Amino acid sequence: MKALRTHAAGGPETLVMDELPDPVPGKGEVLVRVHACSINFPDTLMIRDLYQFRPERPYAPGSELAGEIEALGEGVTGWAVGDRVIAMIGNGGLAEKVVAPVARLFPLPDGVDYATGASLLMTYGTTIHGLKDRGHIKAGDTVLILGAAGGVGLSAVELAKAFGARVVAAVSSEEKAQVAREAGADDVVIYGRPPFDKAQSKALADQFKAACGPNGANIVYDIVGGDYSEPALRAIAWEGRFLVVGFPAGIAKLPLNLTLLKSCDVCGVFWGAWTAREPAAFKAEVEELFALLKAGKINPRVSQRYTLDEGREAIALLENRQAMGKVVVEMIG
Repeated sequence: MKALRTHAAGGPETLVMDELPDPVPGKGEVLVRVHACSINFPDTLMIRDLYQFRPERPYAPGSELAGEIEALGEGVTGWAVGDRVIAMIGNGGLAEKVVAPVARLFPLPDGVDYATGASLLMTYGTTIHGLKDRGHIKAGDTVLILGAAGGVGLSAVELAKAFGARVVAAVSSEEKAQVAREAGADDVVIYGRPPFDKAQSKALADQFKAACGPNGANIVYDIVGGDYSEPALRAIAWEGRFLVVGFPAGIAKLPLNLTLLKSCDVCGVFWGAWTAREPAAFKAEVEELFALLKAGKINPRVSQRYTLDEGREAIALLENRQAMGKVVVEMIG
């Protein structure tokens, strides 16, 4: 089988297409023939050794995939060869076949294609955990979403709307603004490129405040970080929740006096670690996502599709922050 793997720390251009024997599932595992693997921003960090987890090399990036079961390992019950599945495996997805533990396996709902299935759990899973468990979202809240046109951002737009919130989407271009509006955003702020001086930072804060209204944002969903975070914090409501999700623009430094003045919370959203610590709660939220998908309240936007041979280009697109929606590598159409 083919697998696009990292052998040394570096960018997507350093990935090597390897020919490997088919893996064999062990106890409690299944062999999955991969149809589609989505690319997420952590994949770009992991291959450069910039992520919290550093798997032993060589390995294929790609943590989120959909495919069909080809073989069962010892002791596996409740699954059968031919079952369509979604798997969360940490890494290894950019390969024609992978071994996945049944504890990280979910049935692909009927009528859902493989590319959509591979685009659901990491983005929407992060966001439903962030908005519900960390942000305590409720109907009528105003939610300000930074980076609202990417995969995680669009999941936040859709889920916040599904939970009855008003959504302000912050993006970097009119093209991305239109994507956010199509996903349901009520208002849009288009911001410039950092670095921002003091005047530019204040001007952006004023834009956020105007869009969020006089009471401010009950929840700030910060996927971006960097110079965008402080202006967003300045637009937060009294007792608002500032959710720290990611840092593609850099790790922000927040003036903590603002948290006192707004009596607000700054909350980390580390979904991957939470799923390992709270597997029952994780599975319950996945079931909720499946129900929302069936009801048409969420719909992952697959904006670019690549072949496995084009996998380096897919990762480069994420690394350069050019993606709108989800980027998927398809091994089988």
